[in-house]
Amino acid sequence: MASIEDILKEATPRERTVRVCMRGDLAGEAERLSEELSRVAEDWEPSDLTEAHPGRELAAKLKAVRAEARESEVPFTLRYIGDKAYSDLLAKHPGEEEGQLFHPTTFPRALVVASCVDPVMDSEQAAKLFEVLNQGEIQKLVTAAWDVHTSSDLVPFSLAASALLAGLGGES
Repeated sequence: MASIEDILKEATPRERTVRVCMRGDLAGEAERLSEELSRVAEDWEPSDLTEAHPGRELAAKLKAVRAEARESEVPFTLRYIGDKAYSDLLAKHPGEEEGQLFHPTTFPRALVVASCVDPVMDSEQAAKLFEVLNQGEIQKLVTAAWDVHTSSDLVPFSLAASALLAGLGGES
């Protein structure tokens, strides 16, 4: 059996990297094209056999916009800050109501700042970032920060990876 000293030598803080889309305009354009493609797919009827389906061009545009949006994604790596630092952060952001563990607005953002190791950011930079990102992208960061501090699933199961390996004849 390993000693606690041996175990501590191998221990590292939990990390998680999420990709955040920095081009909200492209996300909006992808939504618009997707809606237009759905509408055309339902309503279009050719006037003759040689007429090309307008969905083909829309689908190509949508594919290009999605690719450009993916290229605009930036990875953010968040790391567990440690028990004492986490406890201190909770104490700095107490809940407003009875039974609230933390302040629902200030604590999640402070946790992102404290746990984001790449890129490193301060509170002022995070505030600027949060003014540009929509709530969905902000939630990616908050969820990742929360997960590295509270999740106990060390190795999450991946249905996609298992299915791919099974289909390729590998282990699942």
